[in-house]
Amino acid sequence: MSSRIYLVDDHAIVRDGLRALLEAGGHQVVGEAADPTVALAGLISLQPELLLLDLSLGNRSGFELLEELQRRRLPCRCIVLSMSAQPRHVAEAVRLGAGGYVLKGSSRSELLAAIDNVLAGRRHLGPDVAELALQGLTAGAEPDLLAELSPRERQIITLVVKGLSSAAIGEQLHLSPKTVDTYRSRLMSKLGVADLPALVRFAIRAELIDADGN
Repeated sequence: MSSRIYLVDDHAIVRDGLRALLEAGGHQVVGEAADPTVALAGLISLQPELLLLDLSLGNRSGFELLEELQRRRLPCRCIVLSMSAQPRHVAEAVRLGAGGYVLKGSSRSELLAAIDNVLAGRRHLGPDVAELALQGLTAGAEPDLLAELSPRERQIITLVVKGLSSAAIGEQLHLSPKTVDTYRSRLMSKLGVADLPALVRFAIRAELIDADGN
C-alpha cells in the first residue's frame, strides 16, 4: 500500500535513511522536519496520510506534535519511531492517538508492516511494545520515572507545577529563563508528558504536590 509520508526526526542522517527505506518500499516522502513547529506547518499544508515521529527532538518533544494533531483533529495517522522503550512513553503516545509505536532497533520489515497496518486503520504494537504499553498504563510507574530526573530537574518540576513562571524559577535558582525552559522541555520529554496539565497530574500521582497544588 503506497502512501504519502512526513518524517519528523532531529537527525538528518536518520531522515535520509528513512527516506531511502520508504521510497524503496513504494512510499512517497513528501516532507520532513526536525522540530514540532515546522512539522505542524508542513502537516497542515502538505496533508500527508502518515507521520513518522521521533519523540526526542532536541529540547522539544514529539508529544507536543501528537497533542496538536489531536487538538486540531488533523486526519494524518501517526507512527512513533523512537529509541525510547519507556512504558510511560508508549502509553502516552497511544493515549495521544498514535496508531503505532516502533522501536528504532526494529527491522525494515517491522516498520513497513506497521505502516501498512496503521494506514489500514489498525493499531500496530509489536509484542515487546505491547507489553511496554501495558506496563505504562498500570499504576506505580511514577517513582521509576522520577529516578531518571536530575536533582535540578526535580527542583524545576516542583516549581513549575506550583505555577511559577520561568522568570520566577530562574530568579529563585539563579538561572536564566531560557535555561529553565530548556530544563522544563527536557524533563517533560523524559516523563512522556505533553503539556502543563499532564505534568501537574503526574506530580500529583508521584506525590510531589497534593491535589491543591501544595
